[in-house]
Amino acid sequence: MRQLVFVLLLLAPCIASAQARNTALDGLDGANEALVWQAVGRLDADDVGFCTATLIAPELVLTAAHCVYSSRTGNLLEADDLTFRAGLRHGTSAAERKVSQIEAHPGYDPARGVEAQNIRHDVALLKLASPIPTHVLDPFVLYQGRFAKGPVSVVSYGRGRAELPSRQAVCRMFDQYKGVVLMDCDVTFGSSGAPVFSHRNGRGQIISVISSVGYYDGRKTSFGMVLPNLVADLKRQMRANASRPLADAKRITVNGSARRTSTDGGAKFVRPGGS
Repeated sequence: MRQLVFVLLLLAPCIASAQARNTALDGLDGANEALVWQAVGRLDADDVGFCTATLIAPELVLTAAHCVYSSRTGNLLEADDLTFRAGLRHGTSAAERKVSQIEAHPGYDPARGVEAQNIRHDVALLKLASPIPTHVLDPFVLYQGRFAKGPVSVVSYGRGRAELPSRQAVCRMFDQYKGVVLMDCDVTFGSSGAPVFSHRNGRGQIISVISSVGYYDGRKTSFGMVLPNLVADLKRQMRANASRPLADAKRITVNGSARRTSTDGGAKFVRPGGS
């Protein structure tokens, strides 16, 4: 029987491929090449580290839910501790905004660690303190078609490439297991929240978000989720919570007796210096 084994994002060699030159990570160092992907950015958390995130509307950013919780306490991070740096390259951003509201999907439970139920709900939506106009950055849209196996690409930041986005132009989405999407894309610390793009309809459309890596049928696999319904849930949640007084906002606190997996203390964010 084939089994899924999930672990947090760890440093590991990329999967061997007969088309190594196509699956390699390429740093987007050229200005023209980077321009296409500037709506992908680095999500920095004060004194914690970073994840990858993507602009999907002038005021909305998509990332992984585990990126908005403290790996030390299990608490939801403060919105004003988060900064989205779109298209960050060598210290310069195409646009930079603070975050004013965080909505993690209610199906994600930080106390449960890395498991299928969490991965299929590992999505968060962030509202920016002020919108990024479309004449500055063109947001990416979600792929609305049916799930289909085939080639995808990933744009992400990560350990050792914190100051420059990298793109894996061709990797493969090869299966789906109860809402968990399985891919052979090369990811590492900091790649959490990275957009997975389908290119079936011209400009890339976001088909999933990187959650974690692990093993499936004995081979290293990256895991994501099926997005459209989750993002629709988060938009409704964001509208509902925006109308509540700030004092009514509740935080999730994980007590010391909560069961955690052995990898739960791993880096969900990675510091820009790679520590």
